[in-house]
Amino acid sequence: MTQVQVQETANLPAHPEEPVMRNWREYFSFSTDHKVIGIQYLVTSFVFYLLGGVLATVIRSELGTPETDVVSPELYSGLFTLHGTIMIFLWIIPAGTGGFGNFLVPLLIGARDMAFPRLNAVAFWLVPPGGLLIIASFFFGPPQAGWTSYPPLSLVMGQVGEAMWIFGLLLLGTSSILAGLNFLVTILKMRTPGMGLSDMPLFCWAMLATSGLTLLATPVLAGGLILLTFDLLAGTTFFNPTGAGDPVVYQHMFWYYSHPAVYIMILPVQGMMSEIVPVHARKPIFGYLAVAYSSIAIACLSLIVWAHHMFTTGTPRWVRMFFMITTMVIAVPTGIKVFSWLGTIWGGKIHFRTAMLFAMGLISVFVIGGISGVMTAAVPFDIHVHDSYFIVAHLHYVLFGGSVFGLYAGIYHWFPKMTGRMLDENLGKIHFVLTYIGFNLAFFPMHQLVIQGMRRRIAVYDPKFADLNLICSIGAVLLAISTLPFLINVCHSWLYGEKAPDNPWRGLTLEWMTTSPPPPENFKTQPVLALHPYHYGVGLSEANLLSDQEYPRSVLSTEPEDRQNRDQESSSK
Repeated sequence: MTQVQVQETANLPAHPEEPVMRNWREYFSFSTDHKVIGIQYLVTSFVFYLLGGVLATVIRSELGTPETDVVSPELYSGLFTLHGTIMIFLWIIPAGTGGFGNFLVPLLIGARDMAFPRLNAVAFWLVPPGGLLIIASFFFGPPQAGWTSYPPLSLVMGQVGEAMWIFGLLLLGTSSILAGLNFLVTILKMRTPGMGLSDMPLFCWAMLATSGLTLLATPVLAGGLILLTFDLLAGTTFFNPTGAGDPVVYQHMFWYYSHPAVYIMILPVQGMMSEIVPVHARKPIFGYLAVAYSSIAIACLSLIVWAHHMFTTGTPRWVRMFFMITTMVIAVPTGIKVFSWLGTIWGGKIHFRTAMLFAMGLISVFVIGGISGVMTAAVPFDIHVHDSYFIVAHLHYVLFGGSVFGLYAGIYHWFPKMTGRMLDENLGKIHFVLTYIGFNLAFFPMHQLVIQGMRRRIAVYDPKFADLNLICSIGAVLLAISTLPFLINVCHSWLYGEKAPDNPWRGLTLEWMTTSPPPPENFKTQPVLALHPYHYGVGLSEANLLSDQEYPRSVLSTEPEDRQNRDQESSSK
């Protein structure tokens, strides 16, 4: 194959027909199309995100003054519990894993759908009833033990509401397990011919690690919640200290899942970052294999760090030392990803589109959360700041800064492919500026609140904390306002926006080689890997030098006779 032929192959879409515009009713149906399911996940989770944001605004309004002038302390605890649960289990996890994972994975690997389409639909349709149960729990004696639901507190406050909260989480956990199994089989068994593991887009590596974590960790949380339900409703004493139960065992079961859950939330977003940054910097990803293997390393290490959440529970010194070391070590593969993104940006021809702005914003705020995470890995420091606002700041810099910024970047990047319409860049940049300023204004002053001695999970506090809390509350309101230009942008663009070309960003991964939006079967024929997915700015002659046996590694025909002729020609040379 000559270089001219290679160039022509790179420019030809795999499905040149006109895009198929879907009927809006299809998104409310039991569809087995992975693209429809992905958008169902994204829209549903964003609705829950808006609800969680409203709760957060109420919470911060209460904290704007030292007195209880908005809600009572009891209602505050219920709002606090519901906010944390919604943001983690109904927004970040289903949006990143279910939403972008479902839409992108089959397209990125050249498959026509997920391995188990009906199971995929069932996994999604478990989410709305699970979310509704959690929300309904607020009206039947709201759970007030926080999103961790530690016993014995969770056993004595809001029994009916607590039980509904647990049942809702069990439905969401079942959904995650089914989705994780589906992703593993799809990625490992349904890649287009010629795509080896070392040719996969990095988002697929991230989803591979995420799915493995989900299958290993989620059943442990489910088991702990089932035992907690028995204590709550049947009078057993697995975790109830009044009956010789051990509440610390529940903490072990909870955090064995819930610390890996941090990476279940973050890994898909990190995979999205590794797709977005090279496209908008027009440079090959820096350290492809290191980034790919770092996802697997994070997944493995995250299973042996859970007890750093329990340094104040009386754990033995040797246990503290072990988990302190493993927690610090897990920062290494995470740092590899950050340095890869920075290395990719360095010297690139950066296009400051909204997707890239959110991606660069993520790097800046996630690094702050990562540094504070390494600080809390040290046992003496963790004991000092435990249950303080330092933990609140760290949690939000990692989860909101490290996940929500990336989810926004992903929406701006793949919205044209999902809908066939372009988002308005001016509204997008307004959205970014308001989000970035509001986020840092809301959470950065919390580090100073720690120095002054403010504890978390309280509605009433000493007046000396009032000024900084007021600043945090103003930032929270600004963060809430920032969603308005985004909602206007999405709704208007989806209906009336400029029609998107098949490949508006000149990407090299396979999802850009089909129409916008893609047809039900994704590709008319088996897609061809025209170039390596990250060979941005690499000339074809240079690509030949970088590849095996003179041929560019990703210039592969899916026709068996073409592949055989190519192999024979390479052998003769």
